Amino acid sequence: MAKDLQGVLPVLHTPYHTDYRIDFDTLAEEIDFAYAQGADGIVFALASEILRLTAEERYQVAEFLVKQNADRGSVTMNVGAESTYTAVQFARQAESAGVSAMMAIPPLSVSLGEDALRGYYAGILEATTIPLVVQDASSYVGRPMSVEFQARLRVEFGERVYFKPEAPPVGSFITALHAATNGQAKIYEGSGGTMLAENYRRGITGTMPGTDLLDAIVALWKALERGDDAKIYAISPLIGAILAMVHSLDGYLAIEKYLLHKRGVLRNRLVRPPIGFELDAPALAEIDRLYERLQAQL
Repeated sequence: MAKDLQGVLPVLHTPYHTDYRIDFDTLAEEIDFAYAQGADGIVFALASEILRLTAEERYQVAEFLVKQNADRGSVTMNVGAESTYTAVQFARQAESAGVSAMMAIPPLSVSLGEDALRGYYAGILEATTIPLVVQDASSYVGRPMSVEFQARLRVEFGERVYFKPEAPPVGSFITALHAATNGQAKIYEGSGGTMLAENYRRGITGTMPGTDLLDAIVALWKALERGDDAKIYAISPLIGAILAMVHSLDGYLAIEKYLLHKRGVLRNRLVRPPIGFELDAPALAEIDRLYERLQAQL
């Protein structure tokens, strides 16, 4: 049974064997780890290295996630692609596999006007029946989509259209999207926890962080739900300090896989090359110090 998207929805990190084949056994363990930490669902998206997977692998992953999820929460699969045709194929397969929702960034290889963007997202929505999270990932790829454009998608296609704004300033975009949709839009944030306290108070439906600090994110979400400022401001600055060390997708991958390996969830820290960022020894030492302080607060 498909489940709605709400609460803490971690983005999984793809584990690899030493020859860079997907390690599905470890991926299963990562999913179990996520639910053991209190996740409300799972997500497979940009930080899962989805753009580095083959089409066949993306199909395999969608089916695997639904099966391994075992109805414990929602499953969201990114279906973004460089053409509407390809995105539609990914979307249809994901829906057929049984995911709860899709998510899609715009094509990255072309600079699109809003008419072309509308055609891209309309193609995905018209070919499927499940919700679609429109992801503006322009904090590290692409360019921002206007609030007006996103709100028009919701007017045209209704409640199936959700949003994940990432263009800075994210908080202002969240508030503007709520205003443009009369407070009806379901909005998710992907700051990794660095802006979760602010964005929660702006009315988000859920957060999509990495899996590495999931216990801390769940604790922060629960503290926000009960209004526990002492716990909120004991946890939030330490999460922010860890993630403030990088400002790129490769940087996030480096930190997240390092911590998941440190925690025994991943067997290695491999990222499919080419990669544009690696953590050096001083950075790793600082992450270790911050992580220990964060765990002490939990």
